[in-house]
Amino acid sequence: MGLTDIRDRVAKAEARAGRDPGSVQLIAVSKVQPLERVEAVLEQGHKLFGENKVQEARGKWPEFMERYEGVSVHLIGPLQTNKARQAMELFSAIHSVDRPKLANTLARLAQETGACPDLFIQVNTGEEEQKAGILPDDADAFIAECRGLDLPIKGLMCIPPVEETPSLHFALLGKIAERNGLEELSMGMSSDFEEAIALGATHVRVGSAIFGERDYG
Repeated sequence: MGLTDIRDRVAKAEARAGRDPGSVQLIAVSKVQPLERVEAVLEQGHKLFGENKVQEARGKWPEFMERYEGVSVHLIGPLQTNKARQAMELFSAIHSVDRPKLANTLARLAQETGACPDLFIQVNTGEEEQKAGILPDDADAFIAECRGLDLPIKGLMCIPPVEETPSLHFALLGKIAERNGLEELSMGMSSDFEEAIALGATHVRVGSAIFGERDYG
């Protein structure tokens, strides 16, 4: 695998689904990847990356952003409220808005600074106790709450349970988005992004298939 292969598979999945070419954004998930692997992907002209942790991203991306024009980084992992200010300064989008306390913190900081990244609400489609995200039954009310805070909610994100068919969760996320007038869906990873594209994904998050397996040491 590699970036070229994944780009090709994304393009073919778009075509199969009757989607416009380029309608799906490929987020290269660079968490825990060595800098040389990340730089190799940057050298191939890729501009959009995903990170799980604010601290790791702060140590990696400011220098890369100085050297490579037009690069943007999205936060796809959980966000602690005490890291919200740092996250808003570094990321162009946050995919993990998952609770009222965080939404209120982001709203306060947005008013204070006059700027806010694009936001996605994370929905816990599998209703897993150990996983972050708003429960599906609570999603409509939380979306309305975030809009009431003038937050720029662009779409929804989910991470399906490992042992379940992902397409069921992608379809559920799509239904929640549609009835709330949200057009962007962050769903699909290395093993299932083609299914996600078939069900309307606008952002797919692919890491190991681009960079190689992570070494957590």
